[in-house]
Amino acid sequence: MTVALTAVLSSEWTKIRTVASTTWSLATALVVTVGISAGLCAVINATFDNMPPEERLTFDPTLASFSGMQLGQLAMIVFGVLVIGTEYSSGMIRTSLAAVPRRADFLLGKLVVATGLALVVGLATSFLSFFLGQAILGGRSIGIGEPNVLRAVIGAGLYLAVLALCSMGVATMLRSSALSICLLIAFFLIFSNILGFVDATRKVAQYLPDRAGSVVMRVVPDAMGRDPAPYGPWGGFGIMVLWALAAVLGGYLVLKKRDA
Repeated sequence: MTVALTAVLSSEWTKIRTVASTTWSLATALVVTVGISAGLCAVINATFDNMPPEERLTFDPTLASFSGMQLGQLAMIVFGVLVIGTEYSSGMIRTSLAAVPRRADFLLGKLVVATGLALVVGLATSFLSFFLGQAILGGRSIGIGEPNVLRAVIGAGLYLAVLALCSMGVATMLRSSALSICLLIAFFLIFSNILGFVDATRKVAQYLPDRAGSVVMRVVPDAMGRDPAPYGPWGGFGIMVLWALAAVLGGYLVLKKRDA
């Protein structure tokens, strides 16, 4: 008999909130992003007059509020990986699949609960980062009611949620927390940045999930000297969603074909 999806959702919620590592990774994502963003906003405010002219002309106070996202997102990656990876490392995957024989229901329940939780934390992170950052920027700040600012703030929260979803898909494919974390952190922190800094590969880098998705956080298209993207904010976010869906599909195919 197929287990009701509501029961699966309830079970996954219990698993996530009772595992210390997933709770701490979410808290870390919020604290690191808000804290580093606030610190960098203070540095920007203190050194603004010494910035290159092109960066001052294209200064984006909204994007400055999310300047800690580069490191904060790593904790969200860890959260997404651990949601899946702990099932395999603890051996609970056998019990979970015995309780929920339909693997599509099992994976869907886990993805819905974890992504929903990541979205709540992501939005809390983006709004806290924005308001604290604007308070620090003082006279260089911008109001949330200005054009496209609210979109950017909400987009930052959505970015973190989709990042967690993508991480869960990769972890389902690899079935190893350590391997998934190493691969994803290397991809987002090293590989993406290298491609983005090299002239020959810069256009390719624009279609990687983090670079495409982060455009939704900009109010100024060429903010602070960045190259304008060949797509709009929601177009870039859509590219990131496609990457995440591809990862989830790959994870489902592995889960469906391989034994626990």
